[in-house]
Amino acid sequence: MSWHPQYRSSKFRHVFGKPASKENCYDSVPITRSVHDNHFCAVNPHFIAVVTECAGGGAFLVIPLHQTGKLDPHYPKVCGHRGNILDIKWNPFNDFEIASCSEDATIKIWDIPKQLLTRNLTTYRKELVGHSRRVGLVEWHPTAANILFSSGYDYKVMVWNLDTKESVIMSPVRTITCHQDVILSMSFNTNGSLLTTACKDRKIRVLDPRLGTVLQEASYKGHRANKVLFLGNLKKLLSTGTSRWNNRQMALWDQDDLSVPLTEEDLDGSSGVLFPFYDSDTNMLYVVGKGDGNIRYYEVSADKPHLSYLTEFRSYNPQKGIGVMPKRGLDVSSCEIFRFYKLITTKSLIEPVSMIVPRRSESYQEDIYPPTAGAQPSLTAYEWLNGMNREPILVSLRPGSQLLSPQPLPPQRSLSNPASPASLLPVDATPKLAAEDSHKPCSLLEEKVPRWAVEHRLEEKKSLLTNGFDIFESPPPKTENELLQMFYRQQEEIRRLRELLTQREVEAKQLELEIKNLQMKSGQL
Repeated sequence: MSWHPQYRSSKFRHVFGKPASKENCYDSVPITRSVHDNHFCAVNPHFIAVVTECAGGGAFLVIPLHQTGKLDPHYPKVCGHRGNILDIKWNPFNDFEIASCSEDATIKIWDIPKQLLTRNLTTYRKELVGHSRRVGLVEWHPTAANILFSSGYDYKVMVWNLDTKESVIMSPVRTITCHQDVILSMSFNTNGSLLTTACKDRKIRVLDPRLGTVLQEASYKGHRANKVLFLGNLKKLLSTGTSRWNNRQMALWDQDDLSVPLTEEDLDGSSGVLFPFYDSDTNMLYVVGKGDGNIRYYEVSADKPHLSYLTEFRSYNPQKGIGVMPKRGLDVSSCEIFRFYKLITTKSLIEPVSMIVPRRSESYQEDIYPPTAGAQPSLTAYEWLNGMNREPILVSLRPGSQLLSPQPLPPQRSLSNPASPASLLPVDATPKLAAEDSHKPCSLLEEKVPRWAVEHRLEEKKSLLTNGFDIFESPPPKTENELLQMFYRQQEEIRRLRELLTQREVEAKQLELEIKNLQMKSGQL
């Protein structure tokens, strides 16, 4: 009987973590000393926000992403809460809007100016008042604009519609009251039609977020969940917590049957909470332990074994919290597929850690960057509240690429027709016209719009479509490595433009032949 080793082919087998150099870290940052089990950090392609210490209330810092190095001790803060801030989240569809929740039982929505802060920001745009006790979590809806979820120590999950003119919203559009204890974690599926929660009563629930009804509930006694996460479109949940012997543990569940987990895996005997992060584009799962220095990562599959351990990034610096960069903010020229921002309180340091797929080629790697969720909502708040579901609008991470999904942002005019009368119609009518325009052939659109107008509109959109890299806003390269990266980006752009030019020349020749054929046919008739 011959023995066959079970090798599993994977393009992510050799992914490694690369910590940033000292000059690319954020030093002297007064990170919060709160013992709450949260990330305390939120990142987008423009800013990094960190909960900090502040006398007389709660505050957080908003630092431009390129402003690395030592932080000024008098750097302006965003402050306005009367209690400690427990969670912050950037709006996924607006890089200059952030939500914060606090021990003062309120949620505040802040508009961050594009220019640098020169003094403390104390004026918020909206205040949400509805919880009777402190608010521990906030979460934006993944596909609908202006929909925010919050959970508090009053055991309630509240759904807020921010698409109103009131600066103080006193009542949510929905209150979910099925929990018997404090909610520890919230997570949405891909299109936001389902919400899963982990509760201190040791139960995992799958809810309908609009009706507030419980669809599935896990009462499994062998696993005490602290955090729970939807695994993209795999129709599975992953929870982290502790086993009955107090070992740190992960469990994988079928979202349609939470009676028994599909698999359980004990990790170690430490006591820190495990934060799971899932990348649906690469099917990779990252597990970050509070108080640990390492980051474990796995590959998730629909078939057994569902979790395949890859390796771990090891560091001597323990993290108190963690931030994650959205996919559109990654550096595709270096094959970066994920980026963490570790909060190291022992050194008052924020350290970026890039997860990189080793590749020799310097061109764009299509196989590791499938279309990903972009920065445009696919639904308005009104549409989602009325029962509509829609998948996220996808974008390509290739520099200079355009939206791939046919549904554009509802309030925006169609890019192909800037002088469209759709801007004069109500908001509900605009997406219909825009969607109809998107199905027209490209050649007709190019004939109607002057080329200079298309290029001008594309230039305006460029910052949204190039992974957060904007030539006009980013600082000049400081090191030789950054200069090389910029050079490679330019080379890739030149190569892409040459391919596009060749393609256009072929299309022009084909059109000339078709015209000649039509002329010959008409002459024969």
